[in-house]
Amino acid sequence: MKKFFITITLFSMAIVFSQKVQVQRAAIAFYNVENLWDTVPSADYIDGTKDFKNPAFHRSVPIDSLQYLETTEVYKGEWSNELLVGKKVVRNQILADDFTANSGKNWNTEKYNQKMANVSNVLSELGRQYTNDNPAVIGLVEVENRQVIEDLIKQPALAKSNYGIVHHNSYDARGVDVGLIYQKGRFVVTDHYEKEIKTFNDDGYRSYTRGVLVVKGLLDGEKYAFFVNHWPSRSGGEARSYPRRAAAATVLKTEMDRLRAEDPSIKLVAMGDFNDDPVSPSIRKVLGAVGEPAQLSDQSPYYNLMNKMYKSGVATLGYRDAPNLFDQMIASKNLHSTEKLSKGYSLFKTEVYAPSYLKNSEGQWKGYPLRSWDGDRFTNGYSDHFPVFTVVQREHKSK
Repeated sequence: MKKFFITITLFSMAIVFSQKVQVQRAAIAFYNVENLWDTVPSADYIDGTKDFKNPAFHRSVPIDSLQYLETTEVYKGEWSNELLVGKKVVRNQILADDFTANSGKNWNTEKYNQKMANVSNVLSELGRQYTNDNPAVIGLVEVENRQVIEDLIKQPALAKSNYGIVHHNSYDARGVDVGLIYQKGRFVVTDHYEKEIKTFNDDGYRSYTRGVLVVKGLLDGEKYAFFVNHWPSRSGGEARSYPRRAAAATVLKTEMDRLRAEDPSIKLVAMGDFNDDPVSPSIRKVLGAVGEPAQLSDQSPYYNLMNKMYKSGVATLGYRDAPNLFDQMIASKNLHSTEKLSKGYSLFKTEVYAPSYLKNSEGQWKGYPLRSWDGDRFTNGYSDHFPVFTVVQREHKSK
């Protein structure tokens, strides 16, 4: 009888303990927001007396305000942060007048506000069915400047999450930037910087592109580094443009390898519009991202979470009337776990988010993303890419 009583007691304790074990989840998302431009013609102003990480070092300013800024020289050299230390210079953008009320696009405040509402609503839904929350971290590409990101996080669908911003102006000739927003209550930034990607055109001259944005910090207390990418396009053809994406892949791999060597416990997530598919040489060979968990090793520590989807025909865009999965999530092997639930964050779900309202419903492009632009006509759509997200989860004991 005593033995039976002890068994019952232990069983009861197990039930009580199990009731206190909960699941904590966080969504990490990425979206190419297709030309998120404000309505003001802008130029880049570089104040080389500031620190690189200071937003005032390299900022976007209205062209009509340049007359009030101090410049000490007309700079005609190579554009890079290091070469501009101590200088105060202006860099013009080749599409400065393209997104304005006076352009063929007739880009005005009403359309800008509609675009903001569209994008923010999509972002608020990424991973929500698994987390019941806005994403903890979101990578963004095709943003014009910091101001448009500030306007974005003030939208009603996102404002309650109290997002912070990491953004560095790029030297891309069009002024196209990448950025990252994060819930301040969940992610604490400890460091951020941009790694330059040097590419060249057929004549051997610099071809300026976006760098890799690196953001290190603590996600719910765990060490993470996020890498936001917008690799050079396939302009001129896939094969001809490949060296530029291979250069980007080399920069990304070098930095991911470096952070892993410094701290093997840090968890890495690379996200972005890679302008290549999961099986492309830049991803598979240069970066070395494997497509199956069984292929992970110390020599191949990066897992492409989109590989199975790509093989099953899932796409995030249509490029030249062919489906592609350019938007991807790549994770370090310490995020993969064979356990259903562990004490540290591990991979749970990864998806391309493509509900019906984000798709064209008819015509030649039926099923493709409902993009914002048809030539110079604003469609009231969203983006020419579908967003992607991954959800991580861990055991969480209530107090």
